Amino acid sequence: MHSIYARINNFSAFLSSCILTLLGAIALSSFLFTANPQGDLSVLSVKVYPGNSRRQPGLSQEYTFVNFNISADLTPLFHWNTKQLFLYLQAEYTDAKGVRNDVVIWDRIVRRKEEAVINVVGRNKYVFRDISHSFKNVPPANYSLQYNLMPHVGVLTYGEAGRTTEPVPFPPAQDFVSR
Repeated sequence: MHSIYARINNFSAFLSSCILTLLGAIALSSFLFTANPQGDLSVLSVKVYPGNSRRQPGLSQEYTFVNFNISADLTPLFHWNTKQLFLYLQAEYTDAKGVRNDVVIWDRIVRRKEEAVINVVGRNKYVFRDISHSFKNVPPANYSLQYNLMPHVGVLTYGEAGRTTEPVPFPPAQDFVSR
C-alpha cells in the first residue's frame, strides 16, 4: 500500500498538472481575441523654449511642450483575460544627426472597461528634450497613441490606437516670458 505522503504527492502533482494545462489553454485562447481599437489623435500646438540644464549648469537646453487632444474607445481591448492597459503618447522623430528617437511624453493606466473611453486635452507629462540640446534642423515628428495590454495570463500585447495624419514640425525656440 501507499503511505499518506505518497497519496498527497500524487494528488498535488495531478492538481498542479491540471492547473498548468488550464493556464496554458487560457494563454493560447487570448490570441483568438483580437481587437482593433480606434482613436483620434491631434496635436494642437508645439512650442520650443530655451532653458538651463540641471545636470550641467551653464549649458543651454531646449524643451518642447506639446498640447494634444486624444479621443479613443479602447473598450474592445477589455475581455475576461485583460488585467489592465498601459496607454502612452509617443513622439517619433529623427534628430539632426539622423538618429531615430521614440520619446514617451504622456501615459495613463486603464484598469477597468468603464475607464476605457479616453477623452484627454492636455500637454506632455514628461520632459521632452533632445540629447543634442537643440531642436534646430530637426525634421517634423510623428505622434502616435500606443497601448500595452497586460493579461492575467499570457503574453503582453502591444498595439497602436491612433496616429497623427501628418508630421508636426518643431518651431524655432521662443523666448520664455514670465508674467
